[in-house]
Amino acid sequence: MPRETVAEFTIHSVQVLDEDGTIDAELAPSLTDDDLLECYTAMKRARRLDERAISLQRRGELGTYAPAIGQEAAQVGSAFALAADDWVVPSFREHPALLVRGTSPQSVLEYAMGMEEGAEIPADANALPPAIPVGSQPLHAVGVGWGESIQGRPNVALTYFGDGATSEGDVYEALNFAGVYDAQTVFVCQNNRYAISTRLEDQTAAETLAQKAVAAGIDGIRVDGNDVLAVYRVVSEAIERARQGEPTLVEALTYRRSMHTTSDDPSVYRDPEEADEWEARDPIVRFQVFLENQGILDADTKAQIDEQVEAEIAEAIDQANERRERLDPADLFEYVYAEQPPELERQAAAFEGDRDG
Repeated sequence: MPRETVAEFTIHSVQVLDEDGTIDAELAPSLTDDDLLECYTAMKRARRLDERAISLQRRGELGTYAPAIGQEAAQVGSAFALAADDWVVPSFREHPALLVRGTSPQSVLEYAMGMEEGAEIPADANALPPAIPVGSQPLHAVGVGWGESIQGRPNVALTYFGDGATSEGDVYEALNFAGVYDAQTVFVCQNNRYAISTRLEDQTAAETLAQKAVAAGIDGIRVDGNDVLAVYRVVSEAIERARQGEPTLVEALTYRRSMHTTSDDPSVYRDPEEADEWEARDPIVRFQVFLENQGILDADTKAQIDEQVEAEIAEAIDQANERRERLDPADLFEYVYAEQPPELERQAAAFEGDRDG
């Protein structure tokens, strides 16, 4: 049977800061010192929130929590590239990006405590609530991006998902839909090497995840996801293309340094040497070294940022706990049905009986 070459493609990979914090001046994005410090603070805030949230969960004060430790650069750099009227469509691990967009640490904690208030997005934030089903949200993002195009607005929808989601049909449908309808959408795949406990090599035979854009007729590019400046540059360029109806799949190469969620034990399936190797590539440490080398961050400024972040998170925990204490757990059975079905009535009665007993 004769063979025909349908498409030849090259997947480019971008890095601005090397692992020692040395910058490639030709690729460096145009950001002010204040911008750089804002990115650094946002990464530190997200990291500290995760650390405190894990501790709260271990004490029984939080439900299941999905930390983003190690992935701060991929999220902060991309979210920082968005304009105010652009959209963020997250999965369930995107609190660093949502914090950049105006969601409070208190809301993140309330969501993990099971409070519906935690899923509320600030009115001017242009973001959708977290999506738990793996891979579902890229379809929503394409709808938003296409809708903006239909209405003649330049706004872009940026959506996040992990490497595991690229094995879901919804993601392929979203990429295809975006290509067909020129949706103003940017797809950011955070390739953190594992879909819960499944290694990347056991998910796909593709050499890269970025190349999965080729079949959809859209651009695909790789970026060092632990390099906040590279992520900012690549996503900024992808956003500008998306405004012209040219969607892009960005594969951000990073590593989930913590557990998938607090119900997971990564030591069961990960080699300690691998974790140590990626610890040396920590995105915050790399960026901090760069800022110090450039004279942008000194010991006093670092201490001020650490104190500011610590105070913010402590206040958020206090406020979330105060709201939780005012809740009635019996409300779990309310506000779903106009008329409560018999099965739910029996469950509510059993709950009240256990509580009274």
